[in-house]
Amino acid sequence: MPESKSKFLIPAVGAAVVVAGSIAAYTYFKGSPGGSSDALGSAKVVPSTALMATYITTDSQAWAKLQQFGTPEAQKLVAKGLEDFNKQIFSDSNVSYEKDIKPWAGSVMIAVLPPNPVKPAQLKVPSGTTNVPTNLQQESNILIVVGIKDKLSALNFANKLKSQKGVKLQESDYQGQKIIETTQNGKPTYSVVLNDSQLVLAPEKQAVEKAIDTFKGQSSFANKEGASSILKGVDVKNSLAQIYVPDYAGMIQQLTAGNPQAKQLPPQTLTQLKQIKSVVAGVGVDDAGVRVKAIANLDPQLNKFQYQSSPGNIVGQFPADTFALISGNSISRGWEVLVEQSKDYPEMKQALEQARGQLKFVNLDLDKDIFGWMNGEFAFGAIPSNQGVLANVGFGGALLFDTSDRKTAEATLTKLDTLAKTQQINVANRNIGGKDVTEWQIPRQGALLAHGWLDQDTVFVALGGPIADAVSDRKNPSLDTSDAFKAVTGSLQKPNGGYFYLDMDKTKTVPLINSFVSSNADTITILNSIRGLGFTAISPDKSTSELEMLLALKPSVK
Repeated sequence: MPESKSKFLIPAVGAAVVVAGSIAAYTYFKGSPGGSSDALGSAKVVPSTALMATYITTDSQAWAKLQQFGTPEAQKLVAKGLEDFNKQIFSDSNVSYEKDIKPWAGSVMIAVLPPNPVKPAQLKVPSGTTNVPTNLQQESNILIVVGIKDKLSALNFANKLKSQKGVKLQESDYQGQKIIETTQNGKPTYSVVLNDSQLVLAPEKQAVEKAIDTFKGQSSFANKEGASSILKGVDVKNSLAQIYVPDYAGMIQQLTAGNPQAKQLPPQTLTQLKQIKSVVAGVGVDDAGVRVKAIANLDPQLNKFQYQSSPGNIVGQFPADTFALISGNSISRGWEVLVEQSKDYPEMKQALEQARGQLKFVNLDLDKDIFGWMNGEFAFGAIPSNQGVLANVGFGGALLFDTSDRKTAEATLTKLDTLAKTQQINVANRNIGGKDVTEWQIPRQGALLAHGWLDQDTVFVALGGPIADAVSDRKNPSLDTSDAFKAVTGSLQKPNGGYFYLDMDKTKTVPLINSFVSSNADTITILNSIRGLGFTAISPDKSTSELEMLLALKPSVK
């Protein structure tokens, strides 16, 4: 971190430390007495123009729950990172987080206000510059509300800040409230204490003034349309943070308008965004790990997708060592919605027409032969293998589809087999576990691809001959009975629309990730503390969509 930035964080009354998560990190390792204003109380001083807000708790019991997870190596790594961060933040000062900030700083609300346009006078262009930007980017506008849980400790910290070298303090009055401008290295931070219980900070004075107006009675985020209903938050155990977006489309529209690099949203896109009216999300910790839940309130008139829960039976068709899985229901219905929506998007419609035209050259109808028969449950799984064509990759994949139109599915596979033969690929039949399997074979490496029927309604396509064996031979345990799958997905909502599942506890998973993504030793240490990742979604009705994600963590070893 540059020295100038480190110095700037100190006179901001610890705000950057709080926002960056230092409170959370310190509480995680050392604990802290709880107590602060709740989300509703904080929202009452946030202007109603706020686009979104995040509420972070410093309740020691919630954060202490994290102490039950993580390998000793990972905990040491996080502790060292925290120590280094602390040294950077408080270098060149006698400020101590433990003594000076933690005793008084309560829970935090971070609100995003509409961006402020950059005035031409603020733009400093070096002399001789020929290419002067004509489209100026708007500045982000952040407002922070910190609950004060110990007034005396907060006063002692404020007095201590005044003694710091190079810190300039200037007071001004607005609506009978004292605004403190704290400047160091030419960068000001504005703050005000409201009702002796809330510290409000912002890099822009106007934002603090708007907070004071709100405190004096102007419309607040708490009573903004769409916000009042979501401020109750999402029910997660040991809540660490809650995120509130009362007008999703409006937020995206304003943030996009403030970014000159982003294209203006076309009317069709804005219509799509308006399907989502508001979003609220919560992050918490329970016995399984870190859990995230989000609820999107939808406009039933604009929502074209008809949700249907997935039976979940297809998971049982995969072997227990499957380390990644995506499942769902009715690809054909999703395709129909996509085709319908493409009518409003010329570029998407053109791309679909091009795809249809290219497949016609090989005697395939994209709508009927590819997607039309995929009307049941489906899943794609990654399965480890180092044999044949998979020797260098280390894994293969299997696609499974339940269908009520076996005739069309068989006709499509026959067309694909014929196409493969024209490319000098040997297409042969093999019996695996009593099932007839068709393989695309290449010399000296075995099967490149295989397909067959597991039962009357379930067809599979396997990438690699060994994967066809693993899927077809049901002698081995299935994925849904494995301890890993149960640990990661067992606590997710049911019934649901399907799963995203990633098992990080497999001995081959981390090395595989490392082979595709450049990772250092520290990253591997953190990955080794994660048991797996699970994700699912449900939609109780056309006006609600609920998402749930679990980052399953390994228990700590004392």
